[in-house]
Amino acid sequence: MSKLLLFAAPSGAGKTTIVHHLLEKYDELAFSISATTRLRRPHEVEGKDYYFISPEQFRELIAQDAFVEWEEVYQGLFYGTLKREIERLWAEGKHILFDIDVKGALNIKRQYPEQALAIFVQPPSVDALRERLVGRSTENEATLRKRLGRAEAEMAYKSKFDRVLVNDILEEALQQAEQIVEQFIYQT
Repeated sequence: MSKLLLFAAPSGAGKTTIVHHLLEKYDELAFSISATTRLRRPHEVEGKDYYFISPEQFRELIAQDAFVEWEEVYQGLFYGTLKREIERLWAEGKHILFDIDVKGALNIKRQYPEQALAIFVQPPSVDALRERLVGRSTENEATLRKRLGRAEAEMAYKSKFDRVLVNDILEEALQQAEQIVEQFIYQT
C-alpha cells in the first residue's frame, strides 16, 4: 500500500530542506507538487517545485472539486494539492512526500487516516525562525511580520500531528526524519 508522508511547518522551519534530503535518499519516495497562485521565485521550476497558476484558474479547479486539499493562506494566495497529482504518483508505485502547510496536512490526514503520517517540523524558537527568514532574503518587513504571525498560529496545531520533529541541529533533524520515514514505510 502506498503511503503519504505529510511534512508541515511554519515558513523557515526547514521542512523543504528535510524533504529534499529524504527525496535524495529514498528512491521509493516521490514529491507531491502543489499548485499555487504565488509568484515563482527565481530558483523555482514550473512542474518541479510547484504548478504555478492564476487565482482565476485556481478558483475554477476548486469549483471542479479537483483538489484533495486547498487553502487560501493569505488573501488571494492559494496553495493546494491536486487529486490528479496523488493519482499520478500512486500509479508510479511511489510513496508520496508532501511539503505542505499545516491545515493542508491535517486535511489530507483526515482523508487518508491509515495511509498518511503527519509530521510537524518545529523550529527551535521564534527567534531562530526570524533569523532563518531574514537570512533567505525573500521577505520584506511586512511579509516577515505576516509570516511570523502565521508561524505562531501554526505552532498551535503541532499537537494534532502524529510526530513533531524539532529542527535545531540540521544533521540530527535529518537523521530523525530518516528514522520516521523508515518506521512508517517499512513497518509490518
